[in-house]
Formats: sequence, C-alpha cells, structure tokens
Amino acid sequence: MTTDQAFEPAIRVQGIEKSFKDLQVLRGVDFDVRAGSIFALLGSNGAGKTTLVRILSTLLKADAGTATVLGFDVAAQPGDVRESISLTGQFAAVDDVLTGRENLVLVARLRHLKNPGAIADGLLARFSLTEAGNRKASTHSGGMRRRLDIAMSLIGNPPIIFLDEPTAGLDPQARIEVWQTVRQLAGQGTTVLLTTQYLDEAEQLADRIAILHKGTIIQNGTLTELKQLLPPAKVEYVEKQPSLEDVFLALVGDTGETNDGADRTDDADRGGAVPARKEPQ
Repeated sequence: MTTDQAFEPAIRVQGIEKSFKDLQVLRGVDFDVRAGSIFALLGSNGAGKTTLVRILSTLLKADAGTATVLGFDVAAQPGDVRESISLTGQFAAVDDVLTGRENLVLVARLRHLKNPGAIADGLLARFSLTEAGNRKASTHSGGMRRRLDIAMSLIGNPPIIFLDEPTAGLDPQARIEVWQTVRQLAGQGTTVLLTTQYLDEAEQLADRIAILHKGTIIQNGTLTELKQLLPPAKVEYVEKQPSLEDVFLALVGDTGETNDGADRTDDADRGGAVPARKEPQ
C-alpha cells in the first residue's frame, strides 16, 4: 500500500446517481468513510439507503458517479471490492435447519479457509454464542440470529462491513446486543457502514452521520456538529401535572400488589368502619 493509499478513506462516494425507470432514487450522493470508523447513513424508508449499499457492494450498477472501496472502483474492479467487504442485509441469512456452529463452518468452507471448526468456535465465543452454538438456528432469539448473521459475515476478516438496517424488527434487548457487537467491530479496526432509520441507533453508534433525504445527502457530520445546526437549548421551567401512572403508583405502591384482607384489618385498627361484604343475590 502506498502512502497516498494509506490516507485515503476506506469508502469514497462521489456523485452517485441511480434511477429505476422514471423513479430517481439517488440524485448525486457524496461522502467519505474513514477507516476503522462507524458511519451511519440515516434516512427514512425509501430514501435510497439500501440502493446505495447495493451499489457499493457491487450488486447494482450506478447510472452516474464513482465509488471506491479500499481504493478499488466498484464498477471497474468488482472482484477486488467483494474480497474486501462483507454485507449483512436487512434479514438474517442463516440456515434454520443447521446449528449456529454448522452455519459458521459452512461459510468458512465455502471461503476455502483452513480449520473451519476452529474459526466457528472462535466466532461463537467472540459473539457470546458458544452455549447456543449446538442448537438449531431456528431456536435462536432475534438478537442471537442477528449476531450469528454478523459473525458469518466476518469469516475471512473483511476490513469493511455493510450493515443494512441491522436492528429492523428486533426487540429492545436484541437491539442493544447488536449495538454492542457493532461497537466491538469498530474497536477491532473494522470499518462499518451502517444504514438505519432509527435516530437513537445513529446517535448511539456512529462516529459520523450522513442524513440521506430524497436521494441526496442533506447533512454530514459528527453528532456534535449536527446538534450545532440548531439554536442552543433554552432552559424553561414548566408546571408538571401528575400523570395517570403517578396516580396509580401512589395508590397501589410500586409493586402494584394489594392485600384485601390486610386493608380491611388496617381500617379496623385505625377505628374506621369496615364495610360489610354483600353476598351475591
């Protein structure tokens, strides 16, 4: 690698355009991704995020513009690009008939790597899946399946990984598990390009955030830089009325458990009248 290549961004996108018949999805997209960082492409459904990822992963050709991955042109050098990346799509691509370990061994064999069993065991340990490794993938929780999917993507140690909506449809606990996995990837030097429509996900994970809207990047910067686009926050004191939750907890206690017999005894001890129970007619 030359000195110039060493300082090049891991991913460079310049003027990318893409249309499907009369629908223009990407209208000139530009951004760079620094090596070893987490870059979030934030946008609503239909903004063009997945289309852009498919172009960068050589699954789709752009109508105009250029893009490079580790210095390789995605249009002119697709083979080199594919050897440098891994792609995890919106839906986990695991084989439910196989166990977690068997899924990993299969991918390692397809990549013609030595010691596929050792590779599988290492990844199971890395992603806290050892105990579940011998169970069929169909029995794994959503978060475990997604972690297994990402683990499969890392076989061969690709320097760049594309995560397209990695937490779509996951419950809160599973999302946190995936977030921890993504942070670990970046901490070990992997460049991560993450697409998401969740604001908190971009805020929690990304070193830089690009907002894709109607096919163009309308803002690109760190979280601090993006927050500075708005006026400073004002401190205001407002009167807060009790919510129904406040009322409920005050009446029944934090546990929400009451003991009818105890309540009746307490009333009697305080000298209060204990209402007689009416038997059903």
